[in-house]
Amino acid sequence: MASAPKTLQEAILYFADLENSQKFLADLRWPDGKVQCPNCGSEKVTYLAKARVWKCYGKHDRPKFSVKVGTIMEDSPIGLDKWLTAMWMIVNCRNGISSCEIARDLGITQKSAWFLDHRIRFALHSGSIEKFSGHVEVDETFIGGKARNMHAVKRAEKNPPKGSRRSAGKTIVMGILERGGKVRTAVVPTVRRKPLHTEIKKHVEAGSAIYSDALKSYNTLDSNYQHQVIDHAVSYVEGNVHTNGLENFWSLLKRGLHGTYISVEPFHLFRYLDEQGYRYNNRKLDDFDRFKLAASQIVGKRLTWDRLTGNLADEQTWFN
Repeated sequence: MASAPKTLQEAILYFADLENSQKFLADLRWPDGKVQCPNCGSEKVTYLAKARVWKCYGKHDRPKFSVKVGTIMEDSPIGLDKWLTAMWMIVNCRNGISSCEIARDLGITQKSAWFLDHRIRFALHSGSIEKFSGHVEVDETFIGGKARNMHAVKRAEKNPPKGSRRSAGKTIVMGILERGGKVRTAVVPTVRRKPLHTEIKKHVEAGSAIYSDALKSYNTLDSNYQHQVIDHAVSYVEGNVHTNGLENFWSLLKRGLHGTYISVEPFHLFRYLDEQGYRYNNRKLDDFDRFKLAASQIVGKRLTWDRLTGNLADEQTWFN
């Protein structure tokens, strides 16, 4: 790019030119300039400038394709300029941005904005499972409102009996943070030993130093790890032993969930975790590079309306 936008205002002006939007995505998708048909992989294509599409000469029933085909934008009537502006705002707004705000800013319906937002979040999920090492913090938090503030119907469903755990009626999120590096999060069914230990073994190298709070589920952690505990009933920091990195991430996450999104359904929560995790893990990048990285991840991913709203069995996987 001759002059990459550095601010939201510059991005809006730059991508308002559809030629700029088209070239930006095409250069990311085919950096060597060899455009391939997403349907058959053929390089025998011709660009039709007037329609801003390519024509493939392979033998199949979909010879024409745009830069949207094979990405999260496929079949979307929303223009590239609005897609890219929305992506810029989502990855660069520290506390996130609601679908209502996106709808007002872009001049689309709230329903379309909500669908667009979730498809962008879907792209932010990289699926990397490279193990963490060195000094690693583990912690868990509970997402959900207090039963006494809910409607009577929901309160009856979620109100925990006396003596039950504070997680009753809430969604449990586990976090693993490599100090000086990245964070990973996942929704877990319980804070019992088995699911927590399973995720630690899967995502943290043996021999790493692990720091946790005094939750008993961590007490029998594999001896291959150097496990140290900070009891928050006594103090929050003892030398190098603390979980303040994850506590900071939980603060950022809940600020967005409570202040921006207000109410998040449990079966959509993992996508909001992907969003906040992406911003945190790429916090050292400037706005354009963070946006460009997100745009480079849209290929080969598709989230349909039926899949989004049907509560289908999306596998909860970790991200980087």
